[in-house]
Amino acid sequence: MEFLYTIRPTRLAMLSEGPTDEESAVLSRHASYVERLAQQGVVELAGRTQNADETAFGLVIFHAESESVARQIMLDDPAVKHGVMTASLFPYRVAFRSGVDGAV
Repeated sequence: MEFLYTIRPTRLAMLSEGPTDEESAVLSRHASYVERLAQQGVVELAGRTQNADETAFGLVIFHAESESVARQIMLDDPAVKHGVMTASLFPYRVAFRSGVDGAV
């Protein structure tokens, strides 16, 4: 099953003024966490918008066997776990992929 979670900074100034030392450390652990999941084939795609206003967000599209497992993956993200980001989970289905014939 596919899921998507969005993340938004709890302190918007982190995007416009830069992260604090503590936020930087958590964001580094967040990046390592998502990268490790991508290497394991769990994460399909992850990234963030490039704007620094209140509409900014990141997203992670990933595979999990159930919603409860997906929720735990999201909650284990260091940025979420340590309150640097807030997160929302959604069931998701990729309909089209570049380079793949037809719907998924």
